[in-house]
Amino acid sequence: MSLLLKVRQNVPQVQSIKTSLKKRAGQKIPHMLSNASDLFFRGSEIALSGKTPFDVIYKHEIISLRHYRNETEASAHKHRVPLVIVPPLAVNMLIYDLFPTRSLIRYFLDQGFEVYLIDWGVPTRNQAKYNFGTYVKVFMPEMLKQVRIHSGQQQLSLHGWSLGGALSLCYTALFKDKDIKNLMILASPIDTHKAGYMGKLYGSLTKPAQWVRKHTPFRIRQHVPSEVFHIHGWQNTLGFKLTDPIGNLKTYWQLLKNLDNREFIVDHATSSSFIDNMLAYPGGVMRDIILRFWIDNELSTGVIKFGELTAYLKDIDCSVLAVGGDTDIIVTADAVKPLMDLISSQDKTFKTVPGGHMGVVS
Repeated sequence: MSLLLKVRQNVPQVQSIKTSLKKRAGQKIPHMLSNASDLFFRGSEIALSGKTPFDVIYKHEIISLRHYRNETEASAHKHRVPLVIVPPLAVNMLIYDLFPTRSLIRYFLDQGFEVYLIDWGVPTRNQAKYNFGTYVKVFMPEMLKQVRIHSGQQQLSLHGWSLGGALSLCYTALFKDKDIKNLMILASPIDTHKAGYMGKLYGSLTKPAQWVRKHTPFRIRQHVPSEVFHIHGWQNTLGFKLTDPIGNLKTYWQLLKNLDNREFIVDHATSSSFIDNMLAYPGGVMRDIILRFWIDNELSTGVIKFGELTAYLKDIDCSVLAVGGDTDIIVTADAVKPLMDLISSQDKTFKTVPGGHMGVVS
């Protein structure tokens, strides 16, 4: 009898809790719908990335050169030597200015650097003729010349991530540019056959490729148009996400769980502004990456040919900092570290840092 009485007494309280939960659910649904609409239709508008102001000081075809304005003047100490960020291809530039409180560009500006960035633009099939040598022999010298004119300084420091590091190394070696004062090389593929599973896979193709060259007249560069190797931006996005499919599924699950959380939605839109908008690879560059970097492992020899010209990494003697990510499965730390044995620099350091291929930058 007493138990029944207690149940009856608690009925109003239970009804109150149910009413409160329904009310909260009713309040959440409009927020969820509004957030979902903003995320999928106005994602670029609500994202916090790319907010640091810059001027485009030079353009060539699809390529442009940015100079970032330091409007805060937070640093009293100004470095004389400008810093030039050399990105890889296939990425948009938002990775360098992802969040206002987590921006590589803003960090360097706050440290007193003059910051320039080479924006390689958005390649289409019209740029399929571009190969790795085009960027090293033509575009890199042209862009660095413009930095020197604009800054009034001859010495430069280069910050190269992934393929951007390879471009920086090959340019410095090929032109024996003694006015490159510092090189920062992040997650760049030096000995690709040491890059985990992918390295082993491509390494297994080296001998078959050598056999084909020795016993047949077939040459991919001569007989397969560069357009065939053109990789679209959506393919790069998909490939990048497939390197961690479980992690990406967890991300989308967290998104569903937090669809009513405006701060979470804005953060998601900001991160997605980079990863969901990767760019195309020019066919000629992609062909060189597959043949020269991954199969032939050319950079690991320290000798890289560009037609009649040859770059020797041993000619690099400036200060070098090389970095590999401890969870990077695309270009492992073991694939970056051999650079230390290929250059002549006395001031050289290799570090393994937390993060994957994107994390070492973002």
